Amino acid sequence: MVGLSARKPPSRKGSMADVPKDLLDQIKRLEELFTVPGEKLKEITDHFVTELQRGLREEGSTIPMNPTWCMGFPDGHEQGTFLALDMGGTNLRVCEVTLTEEKGEFDIIQSKYRMPEELKTGTADELWAYVADCLQQFIEYHHEGQKIEQLPLGFTFSYPATQEYIDHGILQRWTKGFDIDGVEGKDVVPPFEAALAERNVPIKLTALVNDTTGTMIASAYTDPLMKIGCIFGTGCNAAYMEDCGSIPKLAHMKLDPKLPMAINCEYGAFDNEHKVLPRTPFDIIIDKESPRPGQQAFEKMIAGLYLGEIFRLVLLDLHQQPECHIFENQDISKLTKAYSLDAGFLAAIEEDPFENLSEVQDLFANTLGLTTTKPELELIRRLAELIGTRAARLSACGVAAICKMKGWETCHVGADGSVFNKYPLFKARGAQALKEILDWPEKKGKGRGDPVELFPAEDGSGVGAALIAALTLKRVIAGQNAGIKDPEAMKKAAEGVMKVRPHHHEE
Repeated sequence: MVGLSARKPPSRKGSMADVPKDLLDQIKRLEELFTVPGEKLKEITDHFVTELQRGLREEGSTIPMNPTWCMGFPDGHEQGTFLALDMGGTNLRVCEVTLTEEKGEFDIIQSKYRMPEELKTGTADELWAYVADCLQQFIEYHHEGQKIEQLPLGFTFSYPATQEYIDHGILQRWTKGFDIDGVEGKDVVPPFEAALAERNVPIKLTALVNDTTGTMIASAYTDPLMKIGCIFGTGCNAAYMEDCGSIPKLAHMKLDPKLPMAINCEYGAFDNEHKVLPRTPFDIIIDKESPRPGQQAFEKMIAGLYLGEIFRLVLLDLHQQPECHIFENQDISKLTKAYSLDAGFLAAIEEDPFENLSEVQDLFANTLGLTTTKPELELIRRLAELIGTRAARLSACGVAAICKMKGWETCHVGADGSVFNKYPLFKARGAQALKEILDWPEKKGKGRGDPVELFPAEDGSGVGAALIAALTLKRVIAGQNAGIKDPEAMKKAAEGVMKVRPHHHEE
């Protein structure tokens, strides 16, 4: 009984001896469909580079390459007390982050509040009133009896938004189950600030932050080799630091070409034109039946939301083929329900440590009401491996493309998201793909990491958002007001931080 991580693929091949020819033929066909060889990965990466560059040149390109107005990495010496707000689909999280005198160190206190379902389809006023109430509760609880001038806030707003300034953002479209009228196409900051003002909550929104940018900045605070932040979860995305001189679409602003600017790539939309990604008939069905066909082509092949659905569609297709005998004479009604299987289902299949795949057998019985034979289990396991491996290998193309475009031969990448953190072998398979794309030489000596390596990220929506607020105030104090809508109010907030810090150390 060998654990998954220790088991080498040949031992699984050995167990194919008793698989009948019809299923072996199908496994071979699926291997041809889902395997992406190194040469193909290189071709995808090269096209990715041209699309990233196009996004820096043109507004409205497939990969938007949104400037975030987060201009620089932390140096580890930032100090002060900052709030962070993360408005997710299920929870609202409020953090107070104190950046201490120790380089790269911080203290954090946090509270979670449930995001009521009815708010997601209610009115904008109700939403912002609830958010402001949570912030007010947080401050009253943690700063009882203290006089606070103003606390600066980094707001992680992980919905597609365009930003001409770091302290504002125009919502492009709601995601995560939100559908509130009259917010899309508008700046979300004024109504949010109005709700705070109505309650006299001493908070100044200092930075509206995307979670990928937050991930990169939080990771860079503790690791100076960090250059990219990635999310591999329900969706996929990355952020990295560009210099303003390499962003032609900002040329009219006459910024110093050497100034750094964090770019939120929003690259889940890569190859919406279907020029290079090796789509299978199953990927085409997923796209056609999704709420937004023709969008997020890359994401639909690698993100957690879709992996279980690709798997389900393949099994359904196999069952319906007359020459293939799988789940014969069984009720497959549970397998016909769209999006009933998630990435966690595939992860559980890949994690079964037993040679006879008894855990997978139980999983199919309990979840889908299906009895599985040993040959069917072998096919199921191989299919999960193929889909999981393809996702990890394709995901490496985005990271490799940023490195190639920037000429980085070595860097650390901060990665977050459920697929990265929980899917078995995702990191190892991605690393193997990076090696093939970037042609790394064989390693010499033990203990040396790969030239480009992914690490679990620091808390991007908490610590990252607070750090970006700190970096923004640092810029204002230095008189660098590019991308700041209300520098005067920011200066006041900066003074507020200085005043609140002594109180904090006395607690």
